[in-house]
Amino acid sequence: MPKKVTVSILMSVYNVEFHYIKRAIDSVLNQTFQDFELIIIDDGSDNKSQTELVGYAQKFEEKITYIRHFNRGQSKSINRGVLNSTAQYITILDADDEYKPNHLAACLEAITDFDLIASTTETVVDHEEDYYVTDMENNQLCIHVDDCILFATLFGKKEVFMNIPFHEKYAADSHFYEAASKIYKVKKVNLRTYIYYRNMPNSICSVIKKQHFVELKESTL
Repeated sequence: MPKKVTVSILMSVYNVEFHYIKRAIDSVLNQTFQDFELIIIDDGSDNKSQTELVGYAQKFEEKITYIRHFNRGQSKSINRGVLNSTAQYITILDADDEYKPNHLAACLEAITDFDLIASTTETVVDHEEDYYVTDMENNQLCIHVDDCILFATLFGKKEVFMNIPFHEKYAADSHFYEAASKIYKVKKVNLRTYIYYRNMPNSICSVIKKQHFVELKESTL
């Protein structure tokens, strides 16, 4: 049987350049809190990063589990990671972002009286408008990322993630948090221990945002 740990970190990867993936992995390995497992779910990558990722993950087999399947999307990949997790708590890391060294420790301290938390981020942008994303309720409005529920800042008891799956849709993170709030004790906390890169055109969030605009355009035709 696999050894149980305190925190399972789930990272979905799809055609992200390896130097970004390595940065994300290294930020996990360098945590002040070390009782964790990192589960990497390769969502059907078909670029050269796949080979580099497998080779790097093998160096840390005591900490890292690598899973691969055909391209299903981030939500279904994270759902699979949940099923393969062994920990009491689950959290997420986007492959093009990173944790500050105290991120896991800060989340564990903040969640003491709750079942699920989401946190603010240290957001890296090139332009002021990059701080804003399309509102999930009104696509004519934009809201600041500090006012959003961000996928990778979710941190909670495994039970929450087992009972509420993610769905492949825009603002899947916010929908998940809203569903959880009806059953569990949840809270948005101000940590800023997650470094969120909004200055890359091919970032996970940017790709999802582009897909959302395409869907909106098609729905009006």
